[in-house]
This record gives sequence, C-alpha cells and structure tokens, in this order.
Amino acid sequence: MDLPTVWFVAIAVLWTGYFVLEGFDFGVGMLLPVLGRGSDADRRVVINAIGPVWDGNEVWLITAVGAMFAAFPAWYAGLLSGFYLPVLLVIVALIGRGVAFEYRGKVDDPRWRARWDAVIVAGSAVPAFTWGLVFANLLRGVELGPDGVVRSGLLDLLNPYALVGGLATLTLFVLHGAVFLALKTDGPVRHRARAAAGAAAPAAGATLFAFLMWTQADHASPATSVVAACAVGALVAGALLVARRREGWAFLATAVAIAATTAVLFGTLFPAVLPSLLDPAYDLTVHGAASAPYTLGILSWIGAFFLPVVVLYQSWSYWVFRRRVTRAHVS
Repeated sequence: MDLPTVWFVAIAVLWTGYFVLEGFDFGVGMLLPVLGRGSDADRRVVINAIGPVWDGNEVWLITAVGAMFAAFPAWYAGLLSGFYLPVLLVIVALIGRGVAFEYRGKVDDPRWRARWDAVIVAGSAVPAFTWGLVFANLLRGVELGPDGVVRSGLLDLLNPYALVGGLATLTLFVLHGAVFLALKTDGPVRHRARAAAGAAAPAAGATLFAFLMWTQADHASPATSVVAACAVGALVAGALLVARRREGWAFLATAVAIAATTAVLFGTLFPAVLPSLLDPAYDLTVHGAASAPYTLGILSWIGAFFLPVVVLYQSWSYWVFRRRVTRAHVS
C-alpha cells in the first residue's frame, strides 16, 4: 500500500480504538441513574469502574483527529466545516462530562450530585448518538462542491439514514457499557448490569442490523457484507454470554461488534473520505486529500514510535486497575 492508504487504515484503527474504549465509557455514563439507583455508594461504584481509564480512552480521539489533520488536511477541513455544529456539540458534552466527574463529589449534597449526574448522562448520550450521526452522513455523502466547501446544513444531516446510525451507536454503546460493568463490578451493580445488558441487547441488535443492512443496500460489497454479518453475530454472542455470566468473553464480543462496525464504515467509505452528493467528480478521495509524501513519511516514523508507547501504557493501566469495584471500595 502507498502512504495515503496506509494512513487511511491507521486513522480507521485509531477511530476503532476510540469507539471500543470510549464506547463503554459512554454506556456506563448513560446507565448511571439506572444501575446506581440503589444509593450514592452504587453510583460511585459505577463511576469508579471507569474512573482510572476514561480520560486515557479519550486520547484515542485526540490522536485520531490529530492524524486526520496531519495526514489528510483537506479531509479534516471539510469534515470540521461540514459538521461544525455536531462536532461542537460533542466537544461541549465531553467537557461537561469531564467536569462532572471531578465536581460531583465536591459538595456533600444529594441535589448537587444529582445535577452533576445528569450532566454525566447527557455528556455520554450526546457523543454516543452524534458520532453515529456524523459517520452515517460521511457514508451517505454531503453537498460538497468543486471548491471543497460543504454546503449541507444541520437539517440535511438529520436524515433518516443518519438518525438510524446515531441510534445504532447509542444502543450499541449502552450494551457495551452494561457488559463492562458486569465484568468490572460486583454486588448489586453487577446484577443490575446483567439485567441492563439483557434489556439493551434487542434494541442494539435491531438498530445495528437496520443500519448495517441499509448501508449494504446502498454500498454493497462482498467484503463489508461479511464484516457486517460478523458485527451482528458478535453482538448476539455478547448478549448470550453475559446472560450466562461469562462477562469477559461477552465484553470481547461486544468490542468485536464495535470494531467490525467501524471496519464496515471505513471499508465502505474507501477510496473516498468525503463523498459528494452533487457530483461524484467532486468526491474528496484518499489521494486527493493527503498531505505531501515527505509529510506522510515523517508522520509514519512518529507514529511507529509513539503508537506502541500509548498501547503499552494503556495496557499497563488496565492491568493495574483490573480488579472488580464494589461498595467496600467506596465506603
């Protein structure tokens, strides 16, 4: 593969890592009022389950967007201009969620904590839905002119296909988060997490199946069809495994479902990075959006050094904080 294609694949891998890791963070945040309904101790168990890792998981987003800026500046510019409001909404939600994690315990007042808990829920649900909306619109295409300017408005982005994509990622992350909590906690929260996973699985399966089948109907290819089938199969397997109390395998299965869905998105998109609804001749392609070969060469050396460091550090942090969280740890 040439360097532009290599970097397209690298960016797909970075987004996959972000969705797999931050996906369960979003799911945990959305499930906070459900799984933590017993007491504030249970809510602290839910939050502490992701407390040591959630900010590290966001590094994958920063790296993915930074790589897009460096390797495909035209793609970065078109994406940020065409999806300015949704991306801004995601940024505000992520900031609010981070502040809420830090501030909810600063005042010993149930109403104070309840307000910040609501911010955590919203700060998790908004990105979970909006990322699906954005990537579905990337596949569908935007009103991209010959000058590279995206003319699609916010209402154009709220089309039925994109809304189904948003619901698919939202429900998939809820299931992923429930399975993670079943794996990471013990006691009442663990039991509720198993029940939540069972309740979320039908909705996640239905919306993911609808989105992937719609995608294949519009952009059919043998390779992505096989991967789409693997995504749905992994999701079903995850739901069955968590019901049988095999939380580790269940979490691996839902992670595979998310990774396979992301592979379908990028596999369907290639070789375009920003398709045009006005004329296929205006499509922004991998090679048309790429930086100069010299720049991509330098980036390749930087990525070859730093990516293993990030992976090793995160693997170490997950190993250190591998034990289950219980009420005893927050009392």
